[in-house]
Amino acid sequence: MSEKKIAIVTGGSGGIGTEVATRLAKDGFIVAVQCRNDLKAAESVVAEIEADGGQAFTVQTDISDEDDVTGLFDIAAKRGELMVVVHAAGIMELNPISQGAIDSFDRVIETNLRGTYLTMCEAARHLTKGGRFIAFSSSVVAVNFPTYGAYIASKLGVEGLVRVFANELRGKGITINAVAPGPVATELFFQGKSQEEIARLAALPPLERLGTPEDIADVVSFLAGPDGGWVNGQVLRSNGGYA
Repeated sequence: MSEKKIAIVTGGSGGIGTEVATRLAKDGFIVAVQCRNDLKAAESVVAEIEADGGQAFTVQTDISDEDDVTGLFDIAAKRGELMVVVHAAGIMELNPISQGAIDSFDRVIETNLRGTYLTMCEAARHLTKGGRFIAFSSSVVAVNFPTYGAYIASKLGVEGLVRVFANELRGKGITINAVAPGPVATELFFQGKSQEEIARLAALPPLERLGTPEDIADVVSFLAGPDGGWVNGQVLRSNGGYA
């Protein structure tokens, strides 16, 4: 693979995004590690990639801001041929719908759904033939847990965008897919959960364990690579049979 093949990974400074960035660097891409706030964490990811012989750089942007997203893609495109966009950035705030937590709802939709839409807009301009766009949904959309209303709404919106975007890019040779993890052992997942709740969720899949960031990065690597070229407009539920 040419050393000038670029991959953008939003949310690359932590959790699943970090593992995806690391894996794509091993696959031969120069990785743009996007972060919003924690630049030191993003720089640490880049340092780890470079120590392992890969190439990466950081871009600090707000993924829900149109101008920032445009700037992210312009910076990445100047480094080489943009071939892969993985939109892994996201937040999860849990509140009962009856609580009327409108500010929280708006934050979740702004980051998870608006952010996906904005990255798609720029990907349509910058991805070259043979390119890949990979969004993130969640397998929780199938189980409808209480308090997950805003998060599930945002992720179902992502799945709708993926299918439409795949059709809109007909004839361009670019694939559009989403990965929908089940419970994965990340800081985002553990946040606010008791040990009893974590154990209960880990036991739900028939494989009876939490997923790992590496499990999800493997799926992204497949979709981003040559073997994933015939998969398009799909949501891959990487969840151990959870739902």
